[in-house]
Amino acid sequence: MEEVAEMVAKLMAASARTAPKAGGKDFLEVVVITKDEDLKKIADAMKEYASKSTNEAYWLRDASNIENSQALLLIGLSKPVTAGYDCGGCGYPTCTEFAKNRQLKGKEMGYTGPHCVMRMIDIGVALSSAAKTASLHNVDNRVQQRVGAAAKALGLINAEVAMGIPVSITGKSIYFDRQAPAKH
Repeated sequence: MEEVAEMVAKLMAASARTAPKAGGKDFLEVVVITKDEDLKKIADAMKEYASKSTNEAYWLRDASNIENSQALLLIGLSKPVTAGYDCGGCGYPTCTEFAKNRQLKGKEMGYTGPHCVMRMIDIGVALSSAAKTASLHNVDNRVQQRVGAAAKALGLINAEVAMGIPVSITGKSIYFDRQAPAKH
């Protein structure tokens, strides 16, 4: 099943790459992780960070998912520029004002920001396209934020914002009916 999970993760990467993007400009980074040692590194980083978070139980729950997955697709936003729509979603009336006044800030085991809302939508569309591809192949998956933050912190994806979709092929989905461990 590991071989099938890897193949589906690669098909998911293709779906993410070809997903529609604002203005037809692609600022996504797409990475497929299949090595057990890389999945373990990510899960360990999530566990290590858990106690620093106000959502410790969820970091531990998601780390367990990663430990039990056969592959992981990461999708991130890398060196984006504004979409040029002047939509105001970023809080500025024009893209020019946003770009001029943007003060990029980062968070440990998180992301940088602020970002153009259209570029964030690009990530969402790519994640949805990839998850649909997994579903079409009857492969269990779940979009997760914490795994992307951990992979970013480890340098497994060079993106300013990253999310992930782990995949698993077992008799019952490991991503649903999940119990968050009690906080210590």
